[in-house]
Amino acid sequence: MKFIVIRLLTNSPDPVTGARATASKVLGDAIAEATYFEELGFDGYGIGEHHINDAEASSPPVILGYLAASTKRIRLFTGVTVLSLLDPVRVAEDYATLDVISGGRVEIIIGKGNTEEQARVFGYTNDDQWERNRENYELLHRLLREERVTWSGRYRPPLHEFTARPRPLQQPIRVWHGSATSTLSTELAAKWGDPLFSANVSGPLEQYRTLVDDYRKRWVDHGRDPADAVVGAGSAGLHVHRNSQAAVSEYRPRFEAGQAFARSLGAPKVFDSLEDAIDRGSYFVGSPQQVIDQIHRYHDALGHEVQHTAGIGSPDDPTARAGIELFATEVMPVIRRGLPDRLWDVATA
Repeated sequence: MKFIVIRLLTNSPDPVTGARATASKVLGDAIAEATYFEELGFDGYGIGEHHINDAEASSPPVILGYLAASTKRIRLFTGVTVLSLLDPVRVAEDYATLDVISGGRVEIIIGKGNTEEQARVFGYTNDDQWERNRENYELLHRLLREERVTWSGRYRPPLHEFTARPRPLQQPIRVWHGSATSTLSTELAAKWGDPLFSANVSGPLEQYRTLVDDYRKRWVDHGRDPADAVVGAGSAGLHVHRNSQAAVSEYRPRFEAGQAFARSLGAPKVFDSLEDAIDRGSYFVGSPQQVIDQIHRYHDALGHEVQHTAGIGSPDDPTARAGIELFATEVMPVIRRGLPDRLWDVATA
């Protein structure tokens, strides 16, 4: 199994003072973190894309371009590229450029977007965002693979014998389909033979098991070998301590802050408590052995080969840093030995 970190670069005002961190601080932390996680042996580092007031992640290609120069082995993820609001020609050009300068380390996760603020800014609606996502992906799929593309569609001008340059170093760049709530994304991934990345952040395990099961079914319905389906999975939070009760106690403030932020964005309450979230959701909190068991439980349900670790905390926080390093030294090696994958070479610490 591979382990990646994806940051959304959230930057909400302090609830007491109303002040925000500077963009220099938020982006600088991401740049420093990528090197730190690479040194610990994590396999990927990603930047989400948001066009909202509470995040600094509007331009992942620029940030990842910097990270391509400051890292050596770690895979560079998007998480997600909001394809419903982007021109697929621009996406193909940006990430092919990044792939070349990084030595072929790019992994794209696409999604249709999930905030009303983004929809207003870019002028799409709930009625057309899925169709935009589908059409844009089908063009992107061709642009990454074909030297000359002739194409016409609804949402952008037609192309005639167009070549997106530079050509990507990987042939082709892997594109994952981010899935959180809808079988439209699982169908698109299965139709094109692409891997699925199950979000696994806000809901219980059973919600995401349903989507992954649908992906695997549709994969077979499209005439594909079920053994070839590849799944990645997210998590909502992670903290490891040698004492399980201490792990829960240390993580609780972070959990409660995350729940408050989600409610500020209009998300419904899903879990009654941190204990409920650990039991039913993707919160991997406890002793090293407990976290190993929790990840195995998720793998039994989803069969995933990449584990995204969200809510892992900042290395600037000594408590979070201790948990991250315990996870890297005592959890990741055990999981890797027990759950092999078929993706790329492991980044050695």
